[in-house]
Amino acid sequence: MINLKSLFRTKPIGHILSEASLNSEGHGAQNPSSNDSVHGMKRTLGVFDLTALGIAAVIGAGIFSTIGTAAAAGGPAVIFLFIFTAIACAFSAFCYAEFASSIPVSGSAYTYAYASLGELLAWIIGWDLLMEYAIGNIAVAISWSDYFTALLEGYGIHLPTWITMDMLTASRGFDSVKAVLDTGVPMADLAAKGISSGAIEAYQAWMTAPQFMGVHMIADIPAMLITVLVTWVVYIGIQESKRVNNIMVMLKVAVLLLVIGLGAFYVKPENYDPFNPNGVTGVLKGVSGIFFAYIGFDAISTTAEECKNPQRDLPRAMMYALSICTVLYIAVALVLVGIVKFDKLAVGDPLAYVFGPEGANVHWLSGVIAVSAVIALFTVLLVYQLGQPRIWMAMSRDGLLPKIFSKLHPKYKTPSFSTILTGFVVGVPCLFMNLTEVTDLCSIGTLFAFILVCAGVLSMDPNRPKVPGRFYTPYLNGKIIFPTLVLISGLLCLKFNTDGVKQFFVYGDWDSFKGKIPLMGFLVMMVYLSWLSFKKSLSMIPLLGVASCGYLMTELGWTNWLRFGIWLVVGLSIYFLYSRKNSKLNTAS
Repeated sequence: MINLKSLFRTKPIGHILSEASLNSEGHGAQNPSSNDSVHGMKRTLGVFDLTALGIAAVIGAGIFSTIGTAAAAGGPAVIFLFIFTAIACAFSAFCYAEFASSIPVSGSAYTYAYASLGELLAWIIGWDLLMEYAIGNIAVAISWSDYFTALLEGYGIHLPTWITMDMLTASRGFDSVKAVLDTGVPMADLAAKGISSGAIEAYQAWMTAPQFMGVHMIADIPAMLITVLVTWVVYIGIQESKRVNNIMVMLKVAVLLLVIGLGAFYVKPENYDPFNPNGVTGVLKGVSGIFFAYIGFDAISTTAEECKNPQRDLPRAMMYALSICTVLYIAVALVLVGIVKFDKLAVGDPLAYVFGPEGANVHWLSGVIAVSAVIALFTVLLVYQLGQPRIWMAMSRDGLLPKIFSKLHPKYKTPSFSTILTGFVVGVPCLFMNLTEVTDLCSIGTLFAFILVCAGVLSMDPNRPKVPGRFYTPYLNGKIIFPTLVLISGLLCLKFNTDGVKQFFVYGDWDSFKGKIPLMGFLVMMVYLSWLSFKKSLSMIPLLGVASCGYLMTELGWTNWLRFGIWLVVGLSIYFLYSRKNSKLNTAS
């Protein structure tokens, strides 16, 4: 029979630091506060490097792609989406920074949960992070492939479509085009019948692809190759990864500053009217794509054991990266909707589009943007490929994964097996999968991780002794303030969104009911947190982190909640069949 109390045993911070001081084979020692390593990971990252890693992860597909869709739905008011998302991330960033300063080891939110909430929740968050990084990496690799092939076409280099597309997309495109062709519509008239250029391209890829034993040989080769390259860079060492990342981040930030500075001269003030054409609903439509871009500071914390001074530099880097990226996002969004009317921005490459014939007509800048997009996505993939192996390494140290996951390369001092496995986990699926819609799933996993990190800070005694030199989340008593904010928010919804409130209580069938389940859960959580805050005088910042991230999760739809639930069930099965039995806490007792 399972001892429920044992599932929530926390791991003392002292034990975590002690185990992190040994490599996976148990040889040598490494002082977590020292700049040098004996047999452990190389401590080479400073605050500039860490900030660059955060910017690398945040400034990617969000600013070069999904910002257009978000602007088309929200209009100029989309800037409030960036502000709200940044605030939600900032609340979580304070909590991340406190843990990173107190527990400067690899593992990110997984390790923080182990120290504050117990083993079961630590496993859940670790399993959740594996999904976040794996799906995020695959999506970024596929997106990089799209930008790279488009860039080559701009220089007159045309790769066969069957090596630049996944089989699922090609198959669907073939079926949709063939259905129209079978009605007698000629190929030349497909566009007039509403068939997209992407579907036509997919049809052509299916028709021209070589076959082996009746199977169409269609795969996204560039996505796989870039994954191999990034995995190699990450494998050979953090020093090399740092140098590559710093150079590329400076290049893409320079391009964005050029876009903002030059684009300001082409802004038409009339394009800002109406400022909020589709209300709050329109602004929040882009939440998944935008939040997907904001998860970079989570990746920063996975490099804690490679920082020169993690207690000081990690909190600073998180705040610097979040602030810089938010300013860049808002400035770029204002330029986009100022140059071209917002309803025309639902395109895959909005920055290049607004400087094309439909906008400012600055052709040379479109080419520069295309190159910088390829660079930007490379750095995103680099940072995420750094993060996932280090989480595996931390889980392996605790016995929740086999020991080989924490093995360090004798020369490069990187988690060698975990890094190679990450390359396979990302490189193979991106050959065949179409993941243009998985940003929602990645975002829901990240938001869940943020909520648990904030909950971890809430579980700590605000009056505990403070260690000099460490960062602590500022304490503001939420006993009265938080319940009052929840009450005021409810009253404002009743006053300004009466129709929405009425609709919430109308349940026609299962389809209409299930979509409201996430919001129901959120409302119950707010009532519970209000009571808990009043009873225990909880801290406001982590409370607001839980509330804001919880609300953003409700905007991601029932389907993503269902997929997320299935993923957690699979993870719990592995935990009870293997991880719990092999946990060092369990074997020690």
